[in-house]
Parts: sequence; structure tokens; C-alpha cells
Amino acid sequence: MSDKVYVFDTTLRDGEQVPGCQLNTLEKIEVAKQLEALGVDVIEAGFPISSPGDFKSVVEISKAVHEPIICALTRAVEKDIEVAADALKYARRKRIHTGIGTSFYHITHKLKSNQEEIIERAIAAVKYARNFVDDVEFYCEDAGRTENEYLARVVEAVIKAGATVVNIPDTTGYCLPYEYGEKIKYLVDHVKNVDRAILSTHCHNDLGMATANSISGIMNGARQVEVTINGIGERAGNTSLEEVVMTLRTRPNMGLITGINTQMIYETSRMVSTFMRMPVQPNKAIVGRNAFAHSSGIHQDGVLKNRENYEIIDPQDVGIRESSIVLTARSGRAALKHRLEVLGFTLTVEDLNDVYDKFIELADKKKEIKDEDLFVLVGVEQSEHARRIQLKHLQVICGSSTQPVASVVISVDGEEYSATSAGNGPVDAAFNAVKQIIRKTVTLEEFLIQAITRGSDDIGKVHVQLENKGTLYYGFSANTDIVTASVEAFIDALSKIG
Repeated sequence: MSDKVYVFDTTLRDGEQVPGCQLNTLEKIEVAKQLEALGVDVIEAGFPISSPGDFKSVVEISKAVHEPIICALTRAVEKDIEVAADALKYARRKRIHTGIGTSFYHITHKLKSNQEEIIERAIAAVKYARNFVDDVEFYCEDAGRTENEYLARVVEAVIKAGATVVNIPDTTGYCLPYEYGEKIKYLVDHVKNVDRAILSTHCHNDLGMATANSISGIMNGARQVEVTINGIGERAGNTSLEEVVMTLRTRPNMGLITGINTQMIYETSRMVSTFMRMPVQPNKAIVGRNAFAHSSGIHQDGVLKNRENYEIIDPQDVGIRESSIVLTARSGRAALKHRLEVLGFTLTVEDLNDVYDKFIELADKKKEIKDEDLFVLVGVEQSEHARRIQLKHLQVICGSSTQPVASVVISVDGEEYSATSAGNGPVDAAFNAVKQIIRKTVTLEEFLIQAITRGSDDIGKVHVQLENKGTLYYGFSANTDIVTASVEAFIDALSKIG
């Protein structure tokens, strides 16, 4: 059996079904190009018959992407298959993904049919799809709750009809990992022509076991895994691409590989999160903002001594520059000493103990200790490290029919400068104006807005993270005017660059 696990990404189809997260065609093309660069083997570009927009997206993605197989979803209906084939006409490598429900629930309640008729419809759909493409994937919807004996009959029949891939979805996220693994193994052992097709996993996360089920399926013979970036998808989501890929990477003894360029995982995660306006939860495995953050003193000390004490993944392997040591009341002397040294302070043991006592007292009152706090703790006058750059004036013109334009006046070391610039939004316009004055090459790595209270007059807290010459700089601000808060946070980070 092959050691290659094919990555089938359905972010643009199943992932995009999340309410409120729909993408336009141009956004879908950008995500598809990113998925191609990431190294996925198959991109499920949409469900062409479902809407003119989906049809157009499949057409345009087929034109824009060349290496991955472009896949279009259908029901086991001739018209669906015809429309999918038409949408795929520009694809260099094309696949039709057709199927039907196979569980008692679907056959009885949804399809009002019987097992024999379902097999006949499945065979007919695969044979019809083969008239248009050589690569046909068949999905047995709700396979997770389908009896294994009947499921094996369906799989054998569709492979005989010409299916090249057979998808075994845990549509409702019902299976336990051992159950799903046993289901795949049963098919490997009991479908006599299984060697003529690839078995695929497609697991949902209703019970939080999508990744575990997918890995179990792979371990028992599946060689394609259907996933989404950030695990987005119907209800509780789909199997997360980054979790499966990094599980296989951190377990080389499994002898399984993917073609994913893992160093592009983080930037792909951020792109999908931004385009879909769906923030990644902080504690999300691999790509969450806390995935490589340490605040416990014991953990911080261990990581500073040797990263592998508390990290099984090098953050650089997924495109994150470094782990973060977050100073809180739980931090120890090792973390405090490390951060002070980064800021240029080398203290004696006695001085460090004295500063640490003050640090703990302050940390009990604040959620997180910033660099500005440390300057005060070591006895440096704030004026010595006051922001060299200060916002004096900000005016933004924007509206539904107006391109946003921002004008800023900034004081740099006491001398005032002004600039005006346009942008994709009021914040982007203001940032562009600031960059005209502060001519430093920076990359905006993170931009986070958080509400402090509630209501339309809420105070917004803004956190930005900039990269300059390989070093990260952080900026913070809070204001009832979120654009002003954003610019002040941006300037706060710029002020820290030497």
C-alpha cells in the first residue's frame, strides 16, 4: 500500500457552507492559488448546480489553478453531473464527486427508498460521470452510520462501475476513532476490488473527533483525507488540514507522508480566516495564537532551556517565527530574565530578585505585563523610552461610494510631518499614510480588535504585531474610535523599532 496520503481540500465547498462566511469568486480564486502553493492534491471548488455563483467559481478556479485536481460536487443526478462537467471544462485535471446517502436514516427518511435501489442509483451515477471524466469519486453519505456489510456492497459496486476514489464520510461526526478505523479496515478486507480505488476519509467534528477519526482511517488503509483549513465547515466543522498534516509529520514512525509545504500553513490559515471573517480560536491546535505561547513559569523555564521540553512542533515548521513567552503572574524568574535581556538589561541575581518581587505584585493587578511595564520596574525613567512617534491628527473620509482616504499628522522626535493616502478601508488608508512618513520596511503580522465592554460606544482595544528585519514588535492602544486606536497601536509598534 502506498505511503502517500493525498490531501483533498474542501475549504471552498464544505468549508464555505458556514453561515456568514461565503466568499466571492475573486476571493475563492486567491484561496485556490494559496492551496495550490500549499501543495494540496485536490481542490473541491464547489457544487456547480447549486447556484450560478458556485458554477462560475468552479470555472474560474479551473482556469487559475494548474497542479491540483479540480473537483466538483454533485448529487447522483444526471443534470447535476452534466452541469459539473460543464463547469470543469477548463480544468487541466478534473474530477466529478458524486454520491448518495447509504445509511438507514438517509435511505428511509430522506430518500424514501431501499438498499437495492440505492445501489442501482449509485452505479448509474458513476457510469454517467465516467462519460465526462476519467476520475470519479463516489461518496457514501452518512457512511459513519451505515452497516459495514451493506457499505461494502455499495463500495464494491461503484468501484466496478468505474469509481477511482470512494469517500467514506462520517457525515454527522458520530463515530468513535476505533469504530471509524474498523469501518475502513472492514472495507479493505471485504471489498474484493478495493485495490482499484482509493478510500477517502471525510470526517465531521460534531463530537470533537474529526481529526482522530481521520487518522484512524488513514492508519487502517485510507489514502485520501478530506479536510478544510482551520477545520471550518458545517455545524462544528470538518477535519482540520493542519492537524492531520502535522500529526503525520510528527509521527514519522507511521511511514506516511503528504505533499504539503508545512511552512505555508500559518499564512494560509490567516488568509482563510481573513477572507471568511471567521477568527481562529486562540487555543486552536497548530494555528491558534496560543498554540506556541507559554505563560506558566515551569513551562517557560523548560522552553527557554530546550524548546522540545514543551513543544512537539517547531513553530517555524508551520510558518510561525518563534514561540512566545507571555509574562503573567504565573511567569517565573527565567522568563522575566529572558525578556529583560531581550530589552537590553543584564541584572545581577540580587537586582533580578528585587525586580521579580515588584513584577509579581504588578502582574497580580494586570492580565499581562508589557515592555513598558518592565522599563518602569527596572527603574528607567519613562521619558527615556517615551514614544518617539506620536499621532497628532487623524482624519478619515470613507463611505459606501467613496474610496477611503486618510490624512495624518505625526510627530517624530518633536518634529511634525503630514501625509495623505488611500486604502482598501479606513484603517488601511491610515496605515498607508503613516508608512509614507515612517519609511521602514515592515510586515503587518497580526491585527486584532477586541471589545472591552458592550454597546455602540464601546472602547476597542487594538493589538498589532509588526515584523522588521526578522524581529517582531508589538503595539497596543484603546479608544472609542477604532480607527484611531488602530493607528495609535501601529505607531506604538513602529516606535519600538530602532
